[in-house]
Amino acid sequence: MSQPPQGPETPAQKTIAKAIATVLPALGEDGTRSELAKTPQRVARSLTYLTSGYGQDVKALLADALFESDSDEMVLVKDIELYSLCEHHLLPFFGRAHVAYLPGKRILGLSKLARVVDVFARRLQVQERLTTQIASALEEALQPRGVGVLIEAQHLCMMMRGVEKQNSSTVTSCMLGRFRSDPKTRQEFLSLVKR
Repeated sequence: MSQPPQGPETPAQKTIAKAIATVLPALGEDGTRSELAKTPQRVARSLTYLTSGYGQDVKALLADALFESDSDEMVLVKDIELYSLCEHHLLPFFGRAHVAYLPGKRILGLSKLARVVDVFARRLQVQERLTTQIASALEEALQPRGVGVLIEAQHLCMMMRGVEKQNSSTVTSCMLGRFRSDPKTRQEFLSLVKR
């Protein structure tokens, strides 16, 4: 997902910038310092981009990339980079998603798997819900025989504050259809991810 060109400040960005301008003095900063003069606007543009998933419709995104197919073998896209914001602290978490499905009668353009990850990651999130949303959206759009999503991520809310565990990572998975009911399918997915 590429950064949108900078245009005029939107009403939402104006509201965010105004709020940030009040936060800076509350943190003990001089908001009139020349180095901080444009910080409220920069933060507003940044937050608008980092939460741009709210303005995207997954069904519309996938509609023109569904293709009829007789394929019945697993489709897996590994190591999809993701960046999101923890909804509890507004701190980033980042990592990789591994997304697979067993086609029913349709397949999806491969780049759309990464785009689905971005749509849901570009929202205030918890990793558990993010994992489930990706799997559910693919299940609804493709009606496959199964979907498997595994996310490995590091959370700055655990690394920079709180327990301050810099080497911690979190793994979540959502298995639907054959990925849940068939141990062999699940094991094939997990072994391919580990390669």
